[in-house]
Amino acid sequence: MSPDFYDQVAPIRLRDPLAALLGAFEGGVYEIGYREVVKLAGHSCPTVAGAYLMARTGLQALYGDELPVRGDVRVDLPASVDEGVTGVVANVLSFITGATERSGFHGLAGQFDRRNLLHFSQPVAHALALTRVDTGEKVSVRYDASGVPADAAMRPLMSRVLSGQGTQQEAEAFGALWQARVRAILIDHCDDPAVISVAR
Repeated sequence: MSPDFYDQVAPIRLRDPLAALLGAFEGGVYEIGYREVVKLAGHSCPTVAGAYLMARTGLQALYGDELPVRGDVRVDLPASVDEGVTGVVANVLSFITGATERSGFHGLAGQFDRRNLLHFSQPVAHALALTRVDTGEKVSVRYDASGVPADAAMRPLMSRVLSGQGTQQEAEAFGALWQARVRAILIDHCDDPAVISVAR
C-alpha cells in the first residue's frame, strides 16, 4: 500500500502529438499523476515532489489554458547531471515533458524528435527553466521546501533506522512522518509562493 495522498495531488494533463499519431491515446491527451512519478523515481521525497510541482507550475505558466505539448518543451538545469539531486529532477522532468539529452526518440520523418531538449550546467537563475520550442517563451521556476518543517521526531528515527538499530515500528513511524512532509509540500503548499514560484 502507498499513501492515499498520492491520488489527491492534482495531475498534469498533456497533449502528445506522437501518442496521437501512433494511437497510444485518443487525441494524444493523457494525464500524469504523482503516483506515476513516484514509480519512476522509486521513492517519494521533497525532491521528487518539487520536481513534479515545478513541472506542473512551469507548464501552466507557459501554456495557460492550453494543454502543454509533450515533446515541445526544452528543460534547462543549472547544475551538472551528477551534482546533488539534479539527476532525480531531470528524470522527473524528462518523464513529464518528454525532453531528453541524447537517449530519447529520434523522431519520424523529421518530426517528434525528443533529443537535445534536456540541458545541464545552464545559466539558469532558479531551480530550472522551461522553454516552449514553438514560441520561444521561457519561464524559470523556483522551488524551496525549507519552510515546510519536518516533524522533530523524524531525524532521530531516521538515524536509528539507517544505522540498523531501529525496530520495525520505528521504521514505519519514520516513513509515515517522511511522507507527511511530502504531503504538506504537494497539497498544503502547492500554491505557496514561498515554496514554488515562476519568473518570466
